[in-house]
Amino acid sequence: MAQRTVSDLIVERLQAWGVDRVFGYSGDGINGFMGALRRAQDAVEFVQARHEEAAAFMAVGHGKYTGGVGVVTSTQGPGAIHLLNGLYDAKMDGVPVVAIIGQQSTSVLGSGYMQEIDLLTVFKDVAAQFAQLASSPEQVPMLLDRAFRTALETKSPCVVIIPHDIQSAEAPELEHEHGIVVTAPVWHPARVMPREEDLDAAVEILSKGERVAFLVGQGARGARTEVQALAEKLQAGITTSLLGKPYVDETLPFAAGTMGHLGTSASAYVLDNCDTLLIIGSNDPWTEFYPKPGTAKAVQIDIDGRKVANRYPVEVGVVGDAAASLAELTQRIDQQPHQPESARAKWRSDVETQVRAWRHLSEERANIPADPVNPELVVRELNGRLPDNAQLSIDVGSCVYWYARQLTLPPGVPAHLSGTLASMGCAIPYGLAAKLAYPDRPLVAFAGDGGMQMLGIAELITVAHRWRNWSDPRFVVCVFNNRDLAEVSWEQRENEAEPRFNASQEIPDFPYAAYAELLGLAGIRVEDPAKLGDAWDYAFSLDRPAVLEVLTDPDIPLLPPSPAAEKKLEDMRSALAAEGADGGRARKLLDSYAEAGSRLRDPAGT
Repeated sequence: MAQRTVSDLIVERLQAWGVDRVFGYSGDGINGFMGALRRAQDAVEFVQARHEEAAAFMAVGHGKYTGGVGVVTSTQGPGAIHLLNGLYDAKMDGVPVVAIIGQQSTSVLGSGYMQEIDLLTVFKDVAAQFAQLASSPEQVPMLLDRAFRTALETKSPCVVIIPHDIQSAEAPELEHEHGIVVTAPVWHPARVMPREEDLDAAVEILSKGERVAFLVGQGARGARTEVQALAEKLQAGITTSLLGKPYVDETLPFAAGTMGHLGTSASAYVLDNCDTLLIIGSNDPWTEFYPKPGTAKAVQIDIDGRKVANRYPVEVGVVGDAAASLAELTQRIDQQPHQPESARAKWRSDVETQVRAWRHLSEERANIPADPVNPELVVRELNGRLPDNAQLSIDVGSCVYWYARQLTLPPGVPAHLSGTLASMGCAIPYGLAAKLAYPDRPLVAFAGDGGMQMLGIAELITVAHRWRNWSDPRFVVCVFNNRDLAEVSWEQRENEAEPRFNASQEIPDFPYAAYAELLGLAGIRVEDPAKLGDAWDYAFSLDRPAVLEVLTDPDIPLLPPSPAAEKKLEDMRSALAAEGADGGRARKLLDSYAEAGSRLRDPAGT
């Protein structure tokens, strides 16, 4: 009978923590662990990515879509370094991830051995909550238990580094003696309830507000019903952060949409004109789009006290679970005197007028003629076609703007992206993690050509390798092919008043749909906007994954919502003038967008 090794113990511990899938890429430094995964492959699946960065994104995606811990593994040296981007994504979006990383044998550490780097220093910041190097077999179970507990408690990435000789050593029998710490794979979340005095103080502020606004973030994931109930009670307008978008019913007449640079004009109106702000589970960094400090009294609900007043000078911080805290506030609001209904009704009416105006504007902008296809229309045509049980992944780039502004998510459809790190290349790895976790649900991924060329093209190979095992094979990748790093091009014009720099911004063309067919997937190429609806329908009717390649117009402007747009237009126009004839179409489109948006200057939204 083969010797039971420390690596076998690691796999057993992963199972005890409920892990059934490990993402990664092999290498000599992690071969002991790979051997144990082979021996336990019926219990724990190993998912080979094409690159360790993509594997780390998959682990983050697993955490986001399932609520569990994503686990990723790599060898030392270059493999470990490649994990950093995905681990920072986990850190900045608050996702529990455990990375199990190989290292050269303990006997050569410090010798400058091949692929030997100081891993603890490399991961010191990204895994600040927990990063440890195993120095004995007896230490390994304890390190894994602490890594998982810390990842779950702090919603962060944790790192366990295991040298090769320790991986291959005989699994120890832990004795009850000095110098040995015996632990268990156990963690349960606390029920965090706010203090009574904080609830009372919050009610006092909220009950006096005439123009109440909500900013809802991902911390409201389990509080959709409670958010709506309190908003109804206060006649509040609701805005969301980008990460909070899936957790609010955007069909509500007082749901003003996403805030920030990529947000809606209605959200800008609500946040500019409110006198009371309730921040629910959000740490959104777009602080210039919050109410001007001093114009609104603010209450913030967050389960992590470190986030309170982190983005805005709030009067009251309510530290607790969002759903429970909102339910308490709703109950107490009923028992307090509050502003006359007429004052709040006027505010609610204004908010709903602005929401209607935004919806009209977004439709108008999506139908502005483009060359060849308006990217806003690509997303808009998905409304009503996205299956109710779908999952969505979104890459970073201009497609995030169109997702935020044009897509109304059906209730219960999760949508995730690299929100705070905002790293390109996440859409296909995220989508793979979602599909592996829920193979019976269709998946839609939005990706620009930049993100596809960074990681997506390679990871389509992984899709092609795995899709036959999915009970629902639909994995639709919508590629916005505009041959441009469009978001950065518009940022250069807006923030620097600089013309587009072709050498940095031009993306080489690539036949995304034809490449999909080469892999045995379906390829759909659209150059005519009139064919978008049929293309989406066809993609969802197929018996295999599909790449829907749409040739989109890079000159469609990424205009911030009013009134911020007014401050940026001249810089954009100056930059486009410097582009000469090349900037002519973009300037005309910018003027069309600005003209449509100018109709919203009137509070009545006419």
